[in-house]
Amino acid sequence: MKVLLLGRTGQVATEVIRRAPDGTTITALGRDRADLSQPGDCAEAILEAEADAVINAAAWTAVDKAEEAEDAARVVNGEAPFAMALAAAKRGIPFVHISTDYVFDGQGTEPFTPESPVAPQNAYGRTKLLGEEGVRSAGGRHVILRTSWVFSAHGANFVKTMLRLGRERAEIGVVDDQVGGPTPAADIADACLGIARALRDGAEGGTHHLSGGPDVSWADFARAIMEEVGLPCRVNPIPTSAYPTPAKRPLNSRMSGASLESAFGIARPDWRRGLRDVLRELGA
Repeated sequence: MKVLLLGRTGQVATEVIRRAPDGTTITALGRDRADLSQPGDCAEAILEAEADAVINAAAWTAVDKAEEAEDAARVVNGEAPFAMALAAAKRGIPFVHISTDYVFDGQGTEPFTPESPVAPQNAYGRTKLLGEEGVRSAGGRHVILRTSWVFSAHGANFVKTMLRLGRERAEIGVVDDQVGGPTPAADIADACLGIARALRDGAEGGTHHLSGGPDVSWADFARAIMEEVGLPCRVNPIPTSAYPTPAKRPLNSRMSGASLESAFGIARPDWRRGLRDVLRELGA
């Protein structure tokens, strides 16, 4: 299988490249060859590529910055996926697109399902929802894979931040009223590759969720990181109100992965296993 990958250095894109199984060739396009701020160029790359499937692992992920640059984020997260999905549909090849739990309102305590009403509470969520709507309207075979709290040994993420702070400080405050599923980028990559192959072979597409289990608060996740590496740093729970950010964060990021397991046999990954793998790779 020949996969055209939008993205090259992000957390998920890096893992897609690393974890592609034998018999799968990955052509990864970075910003120099497919800049999502230029949707037409991304579409042209898909139209010209020799590929059996397309995975879009690129996005505007600077959540707070999107509050002051929503127009720019809308192009990257909304218009570009639509243009890419249209190109893939024109080629008759499947399109796998990564989205987020931020399309929901983040309220309640029950896990969101793919059918749950969407109501994004910040600019990032609005632009990602626009991208979802574009992918669906393009009319091609596709899967939209919503995920959350991504971490890996690459790039900037919560795990690496906690390791740094845990070595610098005796105690830190971490939000404990936001709950969700930390998700290893490696598991997202495996899911994207498996879904792309299944779609190529005729599987039905749709919208599904992939997040690590069990659900925890950010504070509990931080404690697990400290415990795994033996750092004595104390994690003090704080409310979201004590850590204000430009973009409103969801209190509830729980998502049900039942439909993904039913449709593609992909079970919810254990983030604790993924965390140990990442810490081992980091030499922590």
